[in-house]
Amino acid sequence: MTKQAHTTSWTPALKGREGPLYVTIADAIAEDVAGGRLKPGTRLPAQRTLADALDIDFTTVTRAYTEARRRGLVEGRVGHGTYVRLKHKPAPTPATGWRIDVSMNLPPRFENRALEARMEAGISSVAAEGLNLFLTYQDPAGAASDRQAGATWLAPRLPGLSPDRVVVCPGSQGALVAALTLLAQKGDTICAESLTYPGLRALASHIGIHVLPLAMDGEGLLPESFEIACKSHKPKALYCTPTFHNPTTATIPLVRRKRIAEIARRYGVFIIEDDAYGALPRTPVVPLAAIAPERVCYIGGLSKCLSPVLRVAYLVLPEPRVAVRAAAAIRSFAGMTSPLTAAIATHWIEDGTADAVLSAIRAETAQRTQVVMRLLPAAVTKPDCFHAWLELPDGWTAATLAGRARLEGVGLVTADAFALGKAPEAVRIGLGSPRTVGDLTHGLEIVTDLLGDSPVASSNIV
Repeated sequence: MTKQAHTTSWTPALKGREGPLYVTIADAIAEDVAGGRLKPGTRLPAQRTLADALDIDFTTVTRAYTEARRRGLVEGRVGHGTYVRLKHKPAPTPATGWRIDVSMNLPPRFENRALEARMEAGISSVAAEGLNLFLTYQDPAGAASDRQAGATWLAPRLPGLSPDRVVVCPGSQGALVAALTLLAQKGDTICAESLTYPGLRALASHIGIHVLPLAMDGEGLLPESFEIACKSHKPKALYCTPTFHNPTTATIPLVRRKRIAEIARRYGVFIIEDDAYGALPRTPVVPLAAIAPERVCYIGGLSKCLSPVLRVAYLVLPEPRVAVRAAAAIRSFAGMTSPLTAAIATHWIEDGTADAVLSAIRAETAQRTQVVMRLLPAAVTKPDCFHAWLELPDGWTAATLAGRARLEGVGLVTADAFALGKAPEAVRIGLGSPRTVGDLTHGLEIVTDLLGDSPVASSNIV
């Protein structure tokens, strides 16, 4: 690496900046690199030197340089110091390899350095509590503090929820495993919407459970289809996503939810309510678990409303003794939920960080739904929902569109990934995976342009 012969006397301009000091120093590095005041290859002051010049703690400068390195602004060489990168690190490539990936469904990244610092501070605070968190096993149902945090987080949707009905699970998929273990076994039948969560399909196939598809319309699951299934097939359970259904975005209205609950009571069928998106709507519909708590196993995951890598979900059972059985199920396949991630979630819930992140996700989602409505007015989307559902015009198949989009660097997911029977010609569009609103806009412009031609006109087969 080419280095300048001397160390720059650079010091950051910090006056008027807000937020943690280490972040403001990293911001200053970014601005001076962008403005040409710090040239590529320039050696920054030694950490101790800069700390003395600013009259701050040495560790603050260390954190600032680490943050700048994370952003791809600088790089260090052992024994030589820290240098402005000769070339900026490219943005991370999505796991799928596509340049613009709208196939994944995750909350959008927001730009709020103060909130990001708050989240980091919460993680650091949990780590500073000592090694007991890292060196001991915990109750498979979760620590008492984590179960209480779960009850607190779910209280706006399930008021009066007691922590002894809450089990802390290793993600929503882990909660689904626990719930299915309680309610069904190999050879049994359960019901689900005709388009359903792929994770349920995979799990049912693994266990050997038959999943019976139920008819849907624009408002979600049809109660009459559920009742017919109860009469004819005597299912052990109904699995459904009543709010912001994945993939169609449908939200079941309250009157229909009450009918579904009444049918479940009449035929003795339990309901697994996957409320993955339930925290997102500003004006939510009452969950099934609040209408028929004695018949519902409720899953409230954090991956869609806080972080996709925070593998924590709260499974709410009809009564405490059922929660004990769910904890035994978790012990059998996972041992326990990671105490570290559960403690981070608890800290964020208790100090209000979780609510702030949820608000930031909603605000970013609102911007992205506007892009969809402008570029793809035929797509079905909802306020606060970061996925959209697009049924394709005549002549197009989902496979054809996905294939053409892939050639243009855009990843789409087709309806057959969710279908229990014949799939409609439709695609789900995840609004959160593109890094910025601009990236999302570019990707949807490509999809719009493709759909503007007939499938034959845009074919590249020779």
